[in-house]
Amino acid sequence: MFNQLREDVNAVRERDPAARSFLEVLLLYPGVKAVRMHRRAHFYYRHNLHFLARWVSQRAVRKTGIEIHPGATIGRRLVIDHGTGVVIGETTEIGDDVLIYQGVTLGGTGKDTGKRHPTIGNNVMISAGAKVLGPFKIGDNSRVAAGAVVLEEVPPNSTVVGVPARVVKLDGKRVDCAQNLDQIHIPDPVKQKMECLEKRMEQLETLLNIEATEGETHHEDL
Repeated sequence: MFNQLREDVNAVRERDPAARSFLEVLLLYPGVKAVRMHRRAHFYYRHNLHFLARWVSQRAVRKTGIEIHPGATIGRRLVIDHGTGVVIGETTEIGDDVLIYQGVTLGGTGKDTGKRHPTIGNNVMISAGAKVLGPFKIGDNSRVAAGAVVLEEVPPNSTVVGVPARVVKLDGKRVDCAQNLDQIHIPDPVKQKMECLEKRMEQLETLLNIEATEGETHHEDL
């Protein structure tokens, strides 16, 4: 248990340049406190002590602003940065080395039964305000942009952006340095589409001008 806690704290220190000491992260970071309390709540949940599990998880919400259902399964070295407004549903499964920012929801659509919430692979980053809704998987090493709404499976090594979210990078294509992407420096698919439309309009205008010029020349010849 202590080794797991030490891993969680060190993971935060590695990812957060504002973290100054082990003790500061352990005692003052809400994400660490929420994960620590969730592990206890999940233990009670697995042993059918559901009321006690829920009691611990609700205490965590009041203390941290982070709501993790005691039934959710969390891997090693989960980092919840800032964390206010994070909601993680009952059947969510989270792999190792995942980074989650504030305002993220790992939830359901209300249409599914049984497995209702997403499965998050290893080394996934989910940026601020993103919503991942439904019983599908976010593949390993993927990135979800800030404010994205993900409604379907995301393949490994992908970057998704937009509402609804679309893949804009896969296996290193379209973005030169995928591993160095942060939660804001990600291509905007709407902007890319608008640029394509503008380019197409310019091409059509050029063709119309050519046809108009040819028509005037033909009229003068007559």
